[in-house]
Amino acid sequence: MTETAAVETVDLGKRFGGVAVLDGLTMRVARGSVYALLGPNGAGKTTTVRILATLAVPDGGVARVNGHDVVRDRRRVRRSISLAGQHAALDDQQTGSENLRMMGRLVGLSPAAARRRSADLLERFDLAAAGGRRVVTYSGGMRRRLDLAASLLGEPSVIFLDEPTTGLDPRSRQSLWEVVAELAGAGVTVLLTTQYLEEADRLADRIAVLHGGRLAAEGSAGELKRRFGAHRLELTMRDARSFAEAARRLGDRVTHREPDRLELAVGTGGDAAEIRRLLDQADPDRRGLARFVVREATLDDVFLTLTGDPVTAHREVARV
Repeated sequence: MTETAAVETVDLGKRFGGVAVLDGLTMRVARGSVYALLGPNGAGKTTTVRILATLAVPDGGVARVNGHDVVRDRRRVRRSISLAGQHAALDDQQTGSENLRMMGRLVGLSPAAARRRSADLLERFDLAAAGGRRVVTYSGGMRRRLDLAASLLGEPSVIFLDEPTTGLDPRSRQSLWEVVAELAGAGVTVLLTTQYLEEADRLADRIAVLHGGRLAAEGSAGELKRRFGAHRLELTMRDARSFAEAARRLGDRVTHREPDRLELAVGTGGDAAEIRRLLDQADPDRRGLARFVVREATLDDVFLTLTGDPVTAHREVARV
């Protein structure tokens, strides 16, 4: 393991029954970075986090956190990490402050230290005013913030966030994004799983796209977009007849269509000459096209490219 890596896996494997949930996963997370595991349901994201957090044992390969093997050195790993799962691990009948103080005692803080640390975290996560209320009265966003605060009681150097914003409203999601950015800025290594493409784009220094338990691609958001994304030419036709004719002429190149809105989209490399040819092909008499837009690649395009065809995604690991 290299000195700059906080988390590293080599040929990690895990099976449940006859199904390979992880199949030779190799990745490396730099210290003080935000690393996102992105993939559809069943891709192996949560299983990876459970192994790294010592909650599951791999069937093959090696996983290390801060240089410690997650199987042989479980105690050392657990001293330096924290995990916030998909469901907040809170006692609804206790207040927010009581939850944090209790968890502070469980991680080894003295009563006085647990009180101080709890008060600091409630302030940091904008929960000071609600600290005396029972958690059952909290909104979903407040519960997730309290759960994240609880995961920081032991001041971990590595924190695992398993789909931390699932089910949150946009404002609560934005608040959690700010907290994650603050953690990374303070030197904490954050490994998060997510199905939200915008979340990975906004937060992550590096993104690993998992598909079928394998690493389909890994890189920064910009690198992935340049390599696997494509520009899109979006066409809005004037009427249903023009729409049908354009769709027929473009054929298999159409990647998206909305008949009700008279909209079509085709992939393109963004070259001006190619766009002119596509416009002429879709509307040769220049009467059926109402307007067009050329859009840059997004992580949505990357995601569909890498996970839309399982055979292609599994053929090789693409590193950038």
